[in-house]
Amino acid sequence: MLAVTEVSSTVVVVTWRGAGQITACLDALAAQDRPHRTLVVDNASDDGTARLLAEHPSKPRVVRLRRNAGYAGAMSTALSLVDTPLMAWLNDDAAPGPHWLRTLEDALGSAAAASARLNRPDGTPQCVGVRLTADGYGADTLDAPAFGFCGGAALLRTDVLREIGGVPGHFFCYYEDTDTAWRLRLAGHELVTVPDAQVTHRHGVSTKPGSRQFHLWNERNRLLTLLRCAPAAVAARELARFAAITALLPLRRKVPGAANFRVPLRIRVLAEVLLRLPATLRDRRAISRRSTVPRGQVWRNWTPG
Repeated sequence: MLAVTEVSSTVVVVTWRGAGQITACLDALAAQDRPHRTLVVDNASDDGTARLLAEHPSKPRVVRLRRNAGYAGAMSTALSLVDTPLMAWLNDDAAPGPHWLRTLEDALGSAAAASARLNRPDGTPQCVGVRLTADGYGADTLDAPAFGFCGGAALLRTDVLREIGGVPGHFFCYYEDTDTAWRLRLAGHELVTVPDAQVTHRHGVSTKPGSRQFHLWNERNRLLTLLRCAPAAVAARELARFAAITALLPLRRKVPGAANFRVPLRIRVLAEVLLRLPATLRDRRAISRRSTVPRGQVWRNWTPG
């Protein structure tokens, strides 16, 4: 159990045009029963968020970026600024209960990361972490233990996060948590699921799940995560499958209405993945050098048989 007399955690809140929710988030952090520091990374908000941050009585440290770097980019920037042993990730549309941070710290033990439970505003559970599907998607899960943590509310060891290569800031948004959890497991670290550490989450306030941009980031970053972390055969299979489905969609009479089945979006996903392929393969080699657990073993342990 961590000592309660010292500040062990910096809670990092990423916001973009968060005027509608940032005050509730900071109010909830101010009510925590465990001492901590609060660092807010403002992704160049232009809706009055900066004023609300400046006026909040908790006086959080604020870093304002010149451009919107997304959740992943902002967390990557924050990692270079955190000087506490632990770093908590928190969405600006999340309001943690008063025991959230204490519960995570006390449950962490020797693990590298701890995943909280996110609840919808009506109190129903959203997830306690992330699972891997058979085709390599990261999906919300209510089952514990989970493969990975949900980046909306989690606690990580700062030094370990740096050792495994930090946060993939170029992802912009989505899969930065799944990719990070995957690299932690490849490096032999344990992750714990802590359902008693609860957060109310207004999911998708900023990013609009189901939108074209959501699907672009989601599909691109899934493929990038697989190329970085999965067994080579799995990554190649899923990239080829995505390309094949894209090529065949114009020939199908009935096509699902979701944006990720629109051919122009899928072509853009493939173009962005191919453009980033050299850097991604360099990342894969660096991840391999830091790994102590075979990629195939992690895949078999955490995907459906």
